[in-house]
Amino acid sequence: MDTERKLIYHEKQRLQFCLLHTLNNLFQEKDAFSRATLNAIARRLDLQDPNQSSWTPLSVVFKSHHNVVTGNYDVNVLIAALEERGKSVKWHDRRCGASTIGLDDKLFGIVLNVPVRRYGGLWKGRHWIALRRVDSAWYNLDSDFSSPYQFKNTEEITELLDGVISTGGEILLVMNSEG
Repeated sequence: MDTERKLIYHEKQRLQFCLLHTLNNLFQEKDAFSRATLNAIARRLDLQDPNQSSWTPLSVVFKSHHNVVTGNYDVNVLIAALEERGKSVKWHDRRCGASTIGLDDKLFGIVLNVPVRRYGGLWKGRHWIALRRVDSAWYNLDSDFSSPYQFKNTEEITELLDGVISTGGEILLVMNSEG
């Protein structure tokens, strides 16, 4: 198992760049995406937004789709980044249990957005996590983990996903292109 883990690419958390780490972990490439790439996507989304808010001094740091200093990108950046790589995203209907998710070849991976509390509960936010099958094994590539976690079986994945749903998290299914 240790030799298998060495083959799995895994970035660790830095500031609030968990979406950057999640995308690189999902694609299993160090530079699948860069901070500059995600910033450019966020800027493009800002320009395309018909409901652009007016500029304030805080707009220098807090953009509508990310925070310039810490990262903290939103779901629109995630979807645009995945579409640039030929993937599509389907939101999992939270009214349905995780057992309805097909872990088949159409599924490239799973991205989770979960609520988190840090600094003794003083700071509440959200965290992006990638789940991905590499060869025949599924891995939790959470950038907060010191190393990837290999799931023992599909029931363990289902339990995790049901827990995500029950705590107010979101499940996004990243699909392979059908072309």
